[in-house]
Amino acid sequence: MSGDAPKRPGPRPARRSDRWFAAEGMRAFAHRSRMQQVGWRREDFVGKPVIGVLNTWSDLSTCHSHLRERAASVKAAVVRAGGFAAELPALSLGEVMVKPTTMLYRNLLAMEAEELIRSHPLDGVVLMGGCDKTTPGLIMGAISAGLPFIYLPAGPTLNGSWRGEKIGTGTHTRRYFDAYRAGEISQAEWDDLERSMVRSAGTCNTMGTASTMTLLAETLGLTLPGAAATPAADSAHIRLAEATGARIVEMVEADLRPADVLSPASFANAIVALHAVGGSTNAVIHLTAMAGRAGVALTLADFERPAGKTPLIADLMPTGRFLMEDLFLAGGSNGLLKRLSPHLDLAARTVSGRSLGETLADARIDDDEVIRPLDRPVTSEPALAVLTGSLAPEGCVIKPSAATPHLLTHRGRAVVFESFADMAARIDDPDLAVDETSVLVLKGAGPLGGPGMPEWGGLPIPRKLLERGVRDMVRISDARMSGTHFGACVLHVAPESALGGPLALVRDGDEILLDTPGRRLDLLVDEDELARRRAAWTPPPPRFARGYGAMFSAHIQSAPRGCDFDFLEGVAPTAEPDIY
Repeated sequence: MSGDAPKRPGPRPARRSDRWFAAEGMRAFAHRSRMQQVGWRREDFVGKPVIGVLNTWSDLSTCHSHLRERAASVKAAVVRAGGFAAELPALSLGEVMVKPTTMLYRNLLAMEAEELIRSHPLDGVVLMGGCDKTTPGLIMGAISAGLPFIYLPAGPTLNGSWRGEKIGTGTHTRRYFDAYRAGEISQAEWDDLERSMVRSAGTCNTMGTASTMTLLAETLGLTLPGAAATPAADSAHIRLAEATGARIVEMVEADLRPADVLSPASFANAIVALHAVGGSTNAVIHLTAMAGRAGVALTLADFERPAGKTPLIADLMPTGRFLMEDLFLAGGSNGLLKRLSPHLDLAARTVSGRSLGETLADARIDDDEVIRPLDRPVTSEPALAVLTGSLAPEGCVIKPSAATPHLLTHRGRAVVFESFADMAARIDDPDLAVDETSVLVLKGAGPLGGPGMPEWGGLPIPRKLLERGVRDMVRISDARMSGTHFGACVLHVAPESALGGPLALVRDGDEILLDTPGRRLDLLVDEDELARRRAAWTPPPPRFARGYGAMFSAHIQSAPRGCDFDFLEGVAPTAEPDIY
């Protein structure tokens, strides 16, 4: 049962799709004629809520390989609920396949989603995604379009296992690759792991960026309860798709729009949830961009505020021991939020038509090891810390819960890589002047410099140190890091090096101080020397001469601004299309 007010008697209000299908004249005639061209009857679509199903399925987005079938379930449920469903393909950003990084194209997906919604005869929308950038990209565009929408996450893949050990996608890829490079795993074992790593359709089964963002979408109130943890291959996911299709028709009838759901309290709840699950650092960028579309201004200080106050209660990789299927069986994402409820604003609204608190009323927790009690957190370290200092005047982030504790306070000499190519060429050089006390520094990996801020922030440990048993080092960059990865990695350093930030001035041998408890990152070089280096610095040449890349370079904003385009953020309305 929804929490919407009962329908009032009398003539129904005009729907947006009526402008295409229910009007008089030649244009409406042509619209109806073309729909009947493919076999629809006039009564199938005229006068009914028209629901767009934006589907990011693709053969090269393997996490979304089941979304064709789920779209069919959504559409069937829309029809049963009295609506008409139209599936529209949208840019599919498979994290593994798209190069140089899906982050380069998140804003392109956001633009496409917004314009698909605005330019077609739609009254409401179901968004279908899940792999890392599809969640924020779709939601950013749908917020800006302003029509009723609901998000259907693709769902995580099933638990992985290899030789008796629980395997997390991404997390164990990195761990075993380090072991392979160190000679601890044979080629045959590495090949066997490749075949065994992922067992089904769905997104990464750790609390990486995909599951972090779908959980935050649920916390924001944009999905049905429990959606984020429902595995892609579980029959419950089919039922979730059908319930989502039915609900969007109700939302259209109630005219429940994003502005009715999203509020400062919604985003504050999402930040609390991010800390409670040890979520991906990428969420800082995506939440900031999503909030900007909703007219809510988030700063890095907003992400720091819950640190130390919100217990990390989800014992999930890469910070903990379990995987997303375990979370589903332990009570799901709604069970986790119910346990977290003392830290949440339960009055925040959701697309269910009820408050967040009301959606959690029937949730339960069946495993206190996966979803920890509030007084027994996974770690005392915060899931996220925001640092500033002479090396990051505009801020940067680190994930203390996923770092080796003794490295959270560290002073060491820099080993500098000017680009990813430079790093790849020299990281395993036996003559590289590096030891376990060094600080690895990567430049040229920010929003402008990358381009697109690739997930290069988890720099590999030099092979000669791996062979000596070293598995973590302090690593600093203006890049991002996969949410499935771990380590003492300082990320999103701003201003980025391509803009001449202090990171651009770091040289081999410079001392760097990381003081996570003090929330500082400092370059210990005197100001006169830095002034000389700054005077000699020249910006890198443009990466793109034309096309989307040129537009990206001209309009991309910094990580603390969410990496949205400067002309897309904000709530200024865009006029409805004229229909001639």
